[in-house]
Amino acid sequence: MISRYRIRRILAPTTGIRWAILSAFFGFVIFLVGFAVSFRAVLGPIINDITTRWTQGVEASFGQDQVEKITHVFAGACLIFGFYLAFQGTRKLLRRLVETLNPDLKSGMANTFVRRQQLAQGPKIVALGGGTGLSTLLRGLKQYSTNITAVVTVTDDGGSSGRLASELGIIPPGDLRACLVALADSEKVLADLFQHRFGREAGSLSGHSLGNLLIAGLVQRADGDYDRALGMASEVLNIRGRVVPSTLDKVGLRAVLDDDSEISGETKIVASGRRIRRLYVEPEDCTPYADAIRAIEEADLITIGPGSVFTSVIPNLLIPGIAEAIERSEAMKVFICNVMTQPGESDSFTAAEHLVALQANIPHRVVDYVVVNNGLPSSSTIEKYRGSNQFVVDPDVDRLRAMGFKVVLGNFVNELDYVRHDPFKVAGRLSDMINKRRR
Repeated sequence: MISRYRIRRILAPTTGIRWAILSAFFGFVIFLVGFAVSFRAVLGPIINDITTRWTQGVEASFGQDQVEKITHVFAGACLIFGFYLAFQGTRKLLRRLVETLNPDLKSGMANTFVRRQQLAQGPKIVALGGGTGLSTLLRGLKQYSTNITAVVTVTDDGGSSGRLASELGIIPPGDLRACLVALADSEKVLADLFQHRFGREAGSLSGHSLGNLLIAGLVQRADGDYDRALGMASEVLNIRGRVVPSTLDKVGLRAVLDDDSEISGETKIVASGRRIRRLYVEPEDCTPYADAIRAIEEADLITIGPGSVFTSVIPNLLIPGIAEAIERSEAMKVFICNVMTQPGESDSFTAAEHLVALQANIPHRVVDYVVVNNGLPSSSTIEKYRGSNQFVVDPDVDRLRAMGFKVVLGNFVNELDYVRHDPFKVAGRLSDMINKRRR
């Protein structure tokens, strides 16, 4: 005899779903009975024998005239009730299974499923850049597609990223981390944890971002395989899309200034505060990341910027093969111009001068459209930024059009904390553009 304890162990996996299973099972059985009564001529001698005996009993009680009517009513009731019971049982069973696998989906599962399907069918987007500009844009783009590939600059040699790159021999993880967090579909607590930065009291950890340390640890755990490391980080944050470096080689920047002097290193270039004439990556024969090239070739939309024009935007395009792939691509190619000028990089730059700097360093046609802001922050905010020698970028639309670019003009300002692009306004406009092109 099977003991009660053993029965409980056998049934333990069905805890919470037993009634759903029984409902689905009996509903299916009742539906089959109704089906059998309705189509007994097709179902073989066994069903015929059962239904014949039943109809003989009905004839004896009600008379032959009522047999057909009662048979049809009984069969129809079994079909309807059986289907309803099976449907409700299956629905409850699936709901319970989904809730067990993902407790966050206790409500709105259908809406969530439909939404994810829509995002999965969204346009293939490649966003190139680095720093705060790219991560801000990604927060908007992920509302329209999960087919996003962020191609990130890896020339940062300052702060936590620079220290980890120097000490561990890895590519700088800072901008990669920021983009992973921007695309995250996880709990806010986890994303905030990735962004946590240790204070001075942390000793040797002072200044390090926890996300940078985690990426560095994942790279070591994956034996230097960045695909695996970034894949694991992406799974932890459940990101919408992919984040890839423009190259896996250790590269730096070298700038030729207006007075023909040269400076090497991103941090030193920005700190010099002098106008940059040409920019180079070192070594110049570095290898592009294969998945970045593949994503560019398959893209529907390629965005460049926003971000520091010389240290976030142009470096990606200097990696051999990337600008050439963009030029060959049939995607919509869009440059997103900064809202504010940046001291040491784009002092007094108009929108057109951002494109002049791009063309001076990149001999390939990588831009067709230019997104330009014509909105203004509040007067108090403008005064605050004036104190740090930053100004709203002049849109100079006529000059851009004379240069052969299609201008997308709009108020894209967001000044909740800093003056920067509103990611949802920019992404919404880009989505309209790509949808219009598809039609």
